[in-house]
Amino acid sequence: MLDALEAAIMTADADRRIRCVVLTGAGKAFSTGGDLSDMIPGAGLVSEDPAETRDNYRHGNQRLPRLFESIEVPVIAAVNGAAVGAGCDLVCMCDIRIAGASARFAESFVKLGLISGYGGAWLLPAVVGYSRAAEMALTGDWVDAQQALAIGLVSQVVADDELIDRAFELAARIAANPPGTKRITKRLLKRWRGMPR
Repeated sequence: MLDALEAAIMTADADRRIRCVVLTGAGKAFSTGGDLSDMIPGAGLVSEDPAETRDNYRHGNQRLPRLFESIEVPVIAAVNGAAVGAGCDLVCMCDIRIAGASARFAESFVKLGLISGYGGAWLLPAVVGYSRAAEMALTGDWVDAQQALAIGLVSQVVADDELIDRAFELAARIAANPPGTKRITKRLLKRWRGMPR
């Protein structure tokens, strides 16, 4: 799935005719995060050798946040359910985040004795500020859609059955602007991401 998402985002960014991307989940969740069986030592990402584990993450999971930081095409997350762990990090990688009313978020790594391998320790504070990010990451607690709106994790909460339509309406408004200017504007905005507020 990581390879397919990476390929789709790279294709969209390379095609100047694509002016905006809407990213959503299939089914009842936006993303429930990584495969925990990959995190058992010797089974996938995690090795008995810490240096090998670091390299596995660097060449595996961490490709995605690096890709999202490098692309110029705007990406809207239409969060249609749970966004947990790496799924919450994926939401933070997107430029604009809209939640359906039933969306829920959790930076839940701490509950599993893990740290985010998808850049959440940098992404989440850049989106919601340090204190809110610390609360989410250190407790692993769930945040509902209205709480996410209040802390700036999302910019809109809409009825679940209106989510995709509203995301595409926003994408159309973005797409109506000149593509070159829009891409440069996004790059300039990214430079300020994570600056103290």
